[in-house]
Amino acid sequence: MMPLTMLNPGESASIVRVGGTKRFLENLGFVAGSEVKVISSNEGNIIAQIKESRVAVSKGIANKIMV
Repeated sequence: MMPLTMLNPGESASIVRVGGTKRFLENLGFVAGSEVKVISSNEGNIIAQIKESRVAVSKGIANKIMV
């Protein structure tokens, strides 16, 4: 298990656990068991594809999403 920030662009993983602002992240589609793909990473900030949409999250929030 590692934070989302450890994935390289183009890599996919299954979400294991979501911490921090859980309700906010669940509304964006970040729920345990979902597949997430990192589209790009810039200084720790992540653009991820979750389900059919792309979402940008900060480094702090991405560190709370465990894959």
